[in-house]
Amino acid sequence: MNKIWLVIQREYLSRVKKKSFLLATLLTPLIFPAIMGIFVWIAMEEKETQSLRIIEVVDENKLFFLESSEQYAFSFSGKDLETSKKLVRNGDRYGFLYIPKFDLKDPTGIIYYGEENPSMNLISYLENNLKKKIEEQRLFESGIDPKIINEVRTKVGIKSITLDAQGAETVSDATVNYALGFSSGILIYIFIFVYGNQIMQGVIEEKSSRIVEILVSSLKPFQLMMGKIIGIGAVGLTQFLIWVLLIGTLSSVVIGVLGMQMPQQQALEMASPEIAESMPPGSDMAQIFQVISGIDFIGLTFSFIFYFLGGYLLYGAMFAAIGSAVDAPSDAQQFMLPVTIPLIVAYLGLFVFVLNDPNSNASFWLSIIPLTSPIAMMGRVSYGVPWTDLALSMGLLIGGFLFTTWMAGKIYRIGILMHGTKPTYKTLWKWIKTNQ
Repeated sequence: MNKIWLVIQREYLSRVKKKSFLLATLLTPLIFPAIMGIFVWIAMEEKETQSLRIIEVVDENKLFFLESSEQYAFSFSGKDLETSKKLVRNGDRYGFLYIPKFDLKDPTGIIYYGEENPSMNLISYLENNLKKKIEEQRLFESGIDPKIINEVRTKVGIKSITLDAQGAETVSDATVNYALGFSSGILIYIFIFVYGNQIMQGVIEEKSSRIVEILVSSLKPFQLMMGKIIGIGAVGLTQFLIWVLLIGTLSSVVIGVLGMQMPQQQALEMASPEIAESMPPGSDMAQIFQVISGIDFIGLTFSFIFYFLGGYLLYGAMFAAIGSAVDAPSDAQQFMLPVTIPLIVAYLGLFVFVLNDPNSNASFWLSIIPLTSPIAMMGRVSYGVPWTDLALSMGLLIGGFLFTTWMAGKIYRIGILMHGTKPTYKTLWKWIKTNQ
């Protein structure tokens, strides 16, 4: 164990002391708040300086009057088609909307003219506006007053409450759960790929430089492999924690300078007992507070750390095994497929199955199988998962890590000293089966 600790120290300190590590660790948190601040500033400046965009409308039906908004105004001057096009070309109008005569049951032939490609928001705004007007006209022609329809339309909101076995009620929100599951799952996916690849690259470099031949003379290959996996994992965890602290701090500063407020600051303010008591029952703010107070942040944090480390250790062993079996990064590509496929399946499954329906059979199996559970289970944990499923998933992940470490150790022990040959899957299987 002492020798493994020495390898961990070597891997950790050799990487942390590099200028590239310091630059990446310090510059990355500066880039994100800077980019965010620039875009927020541009959006605020554009909103203040943006002039009203006038759109000429030629309605041959003489039925549709479109209401103006803060961004767009509609002109109904009665000009003909060619004159309206000329207004756009001369810059007197931002665009021109042509509404030909059509059957209200089949409104076709509507055209928008502009000197530049219209944004999706503009086209959507025009379509929704016209859709509403056409529906109102059809109701009017059917003898129904559109005002009556508008009066009877009712907005319905459903409050989601989760019941546990003891009968306790917890207010939840699917959007918040989706966001938590999405962000934590993607972070684990990125971490495994980035730092798993660093393990493979490190093993290949040491093997090609023959440094490993000196190292294995004083410690076992398995000890070297485990020390490398844990050491690089500690580097990644250190970098991640620094990023979280710096990005959070700098983002708060940037948002504060721009006169805005971070979401977490709003959440903390809402979570204070004084504000919670002052909120009217049933108000939107009171419901937001109930959702925040109903999130099990302790359980979510514990699960994230467990699957964060468990997934890395499981895949890190496989990346180390691949690195020990080849002499160059180009040779490693043939062995990357069995490693990347489960990760991609877990990534796609997170969006297709888990976040949409965390209690489906597909979500269950994705969160139980060790190769996909680090990513998929975080999507389920954010919604709340039975402790039996969580315990089974964690137990299998630990077992999966031990199995892949044992299998990778067999490959690493032989492959780390092999040079000049390009192993195949058959060769790797022989190394795994050997008893030496």
